Amino acid sequence: MPQHAHFDRIEQSSQFSWLQHDYDSDDWESEPDCTNDNSSANTYALQTLDGLPQSLPKIHDQASVDFRIEKSNRLDRRHSDATEQSFMLYTPDEEQSVVKKLDIRLVLFIALLYMLSFLDRSNIGNAKIAGLSRDLSLSSDQYEWLLRAFYITYIIFEWMTLLYRVIPPHVYIAVCVGCWGLIASLQAVSSSFGFMVILRLLLGICEAAFGPGVPFYLSFFYKRDELALRTGLFISAAPLATSFAASLAWAITKTSQYIAITPWRMLFLVEGFPSVIIAVFAWFYIPDSPETAVYLSPRERRIANLRLRKEKEIYKDGSTGKGLSFAEILQTLIDPKAYVTAVMFLCCNVAFSSLPVFLPTIIEEMGYSDLKSQALAAPPYLVAFVVVLLTSWLSDRWRTRSLFVCLHALLAAVGYTIIAIAGSKEESAGLGWRYAGVYPAATGFFSAITIIITWTINNQESDSRKGTGVAMLNIIGQLGPLIGTHLYPESDGPYYVKGMSICAAFMAAVGVLSLTLRLILSQKNSRAKAEYEAISEEDEGLVMKEGSGNLRRFEFML
Repeated sequence: MPQHAHFDRIEQSSQFSWLQHDYDSDDWESEPDCTNDNSSANTYALQTLDGLPQSLPKIHDQASVDFRIEKSNRLDRRHSDATEQSFMLYTPDEEQSVVKKLDIRLVLFIALLYMLSFLDRSNIGNAKIAGLSRDLSLSSDQYEWLLRAFYITYIIFEWMTLLYRVIPPHVYIAVCVGCWGLIASLQAVSSSFGFMVILRLLLGICEAAFGPGVPFYLSFFYKRDELALRTGLFISAAPLATSFAASLAWAITKTSQYIAITPWRMLFLVEGFPSVIIAVFAWFYIPDSPETAVYLSPRERRIANLRLRKEKEIYKDGSTGKGLSFAEILQTLIDPKAYVTAVMFLCCNVAFSSLPVFLPTIIEEMGYSDLKSQALAAPPYLVAFVVVLLTSWLSDRWRTRSLFVCLHALLAAVGYTIIAIAGSKEESAGLGWRYAGVYPAATGFFSAITIIITWTINNQESDSRKGTGVAMLNIIGQLGPLIGTHLYPESDGPYYVKGMSICAAFMAAVGVLSLTLRLILSQKNSRAKAEYEAISEEDEGLVMKEGSGNLRRFEFML
């Protein structure tokens, strides 16, 4: 052992790790050698060669010791960033505890809010079945205008995603939730087509301000390879909301004879007003950043911030980039890969927007009663809920996006093809197949959308670029619903063969685009790797980020 060896003991759960630092050199070794003590499955022995200066400096957020841990075969622990780069700042168990708290307290609450927003957005399809068109004397074109009105303002106001970096999120989210809850509830008192159009326009503004920016907001709390699962938890609230809406609509329709209010009015009121109440709670509960999470202890808040230090923008002066960079916004606007993911999102949204709205009608016109059509609309989305979570978890674990997008896009294409082919047959022959095809269709497009959103954020380097990328994704992608809502005119009922065929083609296009983008990003990574290796062999496989004096290295996720 070197003469000036120094030992620090760090507690990890019930075991202890010993850190051995060598003072024989004047400089830190950039990658200390590490060995594993096999005496305990939860013990690390870390040895720094050519180690520390004579006076040991404090370890700050941006000045940490990088080291590599080689684990024994007996060690049953994932190889994480925390164990490699942060063990002298916090233990892997501490990081895992913080992430678990954020998952339960933050992500699930955000998922609840998104479930309410999707409920208020899509329940117009169930309201139509419950008598909306009859009571307001709506024609087929007028009903389509109610759907179109929402997406017009939803698309125009997608830029508000960037406001997550300008307005404190707890204020911004609470106001959005309260406003859309109030507007959705007011639909219950609508007495004319014109009033309903105005409410749908306003609802589109409020929901555009919230939902599209949520994955961007979650990136303030999670690493790149953690984001798909959390986005999956958030997005999976959509199929859950759809199944809940169908079940609730079924219950309201079934008990309408005991209610003094028209069923569709009660539907809007029951599903809209809870958002107003939850908005008050959101004001006090939603954190603006890891440092302001009320459910974390001071130590946990520091860990939540430290573990993201390599995800942040670090500049030559050592500062962290904050606010919005207009130069990076412009760079993103001319970035081809941002447009590829946006077109994929558009294709998915053609299917995503149309099927939830028209599925109850489709099932009803297959020959089922109003009650059965409402009930049968729920199970496909419950299956999609489970598959979205599984897909996003696997995508994070295997650190790949394109393969899952392609797989689920093709799955959805097969589902829509089954529905289209069965619809062209005799009613008795194709009835079961049409309903069976809904399962792969719903499962496929919900899962593909989850990974596409995550992929967009993963492949933009800074917060300004991430926010702009998400805004572009939604502005272009939300043109899909304008197409989708025109695919099911009443004249094509009850089988809607043309609409189902078009959706199948769009989802197949998503599969092709995902593999194309994978090839493009792989080539970018290879070229940048070769360039960087010429400068430093130590950072093999990483990509040097360009522009703004930013010193981070970046690798595109495939």
